[in-house]
Amino acid sequence: MVEVLRRRADSDETRRANASFWDSYAPAYQAEHAYELGDVAFVWCPEGVSEDSVGLLGDVAGRTVLDVGCGAGQTTRWLQARGARVAAFDLSEAQLRLAPPGLPLVRADAEALPFRDNAFDVACSAYGALPFVADAARVMREVARVLRPGGRWVFSVTHPVRWCFPDDPSERGLTVSGSYFDRTPYVEQAADGTALYVEHHRTFGDRVRDAVQAGLRVVDVVEPEWPEGHVTTYAQWGALRGRLIPGTAIWVTEKS
Repeated sequence: MVEVLRRRADSDETRRANASFWDSYAPAYQAEHAYELGDVAFVWCPEGVSEDSVGLLGDVAGRTVLDVGCGAGQTTRWLQARGARVAAFDLSEAQLRLAPPGLPLVRADAEALPFRDNAFDVACSAYGALPFVADAARVMREVARVLRPGGRWVFSVTHPVRWCFPDDPSERGLTVSGSYFDRTPYVEQAADGTALYVEHHRTFGDRVRDAVQAGLRVVDVVEPEWPEGHVTTYAQWGALRGRLIPGTAIWVTEKS
């Protein structure tokens, strides 16, 4: 039996839980979300915002790009197809094994990147890594470290305001059920207390502070509205809530 609760979970426990979770869930996840993920695509969020339509990364042709939390490499393939020199990583070996052979993939932890300083022109992450780490500020510092001066770091995460509401796309998900300021992690655990899945909340201000203290400048924050005609329900995301409160925040930052 799985218990759902809010409790503390440090980096080591979070890492173990999420590596195991994504290793076990990877095949089902890729199958369930094949339509949204595509084969060679860069989709920022469940609202369906594509990099082709918004161009937040800029022209990546000939640039060195780090793909953070790449999963099965859909975004990696998109970047390669546009002429980028890509390095990509994920915490889950099973996710990486589902990627086509020959991609430049490595298993790694976002809190301790195995790359040299000033190695990349661009770093990006579409719901990868950041929601699933205990020390998001450390990830920001690590990404800033491996970026060249002027390099761009763009990432999408669940919009912080969503943490006030139940994880439910129906009308039940429209009533505030918790404090926006409660940063206690969401944990799914086994009967013996072993964490099986952990997700961490950062407020809007936390994200700004983490970026600035890492030496990054916030250029833009995109908060997509649920588009007309987009009928897919994706976990807690759907048209009902998506037209009332934001579900995603896409952060565009640059290294000073």
